[in-house]
Amino acid sequence: METRFSAIGGRGLRIFLFWVVVILVVVVDQATKAAAIEVLGDGSGVLIPGIMNLVHVENTGAAFSMGEGGGVLFIIIALAFLVGSCLLVWHENELPLGVVFSVGLVAGGGLGNMIDRIMNGSVTDFLSTAFINFPVFNFADICVTVGVVCAIVGYWVWDSRRSEATASGESHA
Repeated sequence: METRFSAIGGRGLRIFLFWVVVILVVVVDQATKAAAIEVLGDGSGVLIPGIMNLVHVENTGAAFSMGEGGGVLFIIIALAFLVGSCLLVWHENELPLGVVFSVGLVAGGGLGNMIDRIMNGSVTDFLSTAFINFPVFNFADICVTVGVVCAIVGYWVWDSRRSEATASGESHA
């Protein structure tokens, strides 16, 4: 029985998955930022007592407020990563869907923060850990962090398996 996805083909499925993840991340990111602004205003609140607080912060830097005032540079970097991600997903025919998903998380998070920078000149952060002194962050930041770690691990595992298969195929020739 052929599914719609198998009829699309490998490249089509990868591209579809990539853009679904990117769009979902951007939608959730923008919705949570809008909700945080609406609920918090310039104030704060408690999300999970002793674990996570809500604090509205406008960040003109990058991750952890580094690079204050580098908005244009961060927009260019996010745009370059988005284009590079599209090219990777398009051209790498055997790229595992887990890696595609992870790269989509990073691209979606970068795009979500890029939208903030373009529209507001800063990124809305609102999640603050209560149990440790850590910079305030948002949903896009979580997606970028988790996506980078998973993409690196997934790509490394896939590439090492591909190298092993190539080496064993060459030794049998």
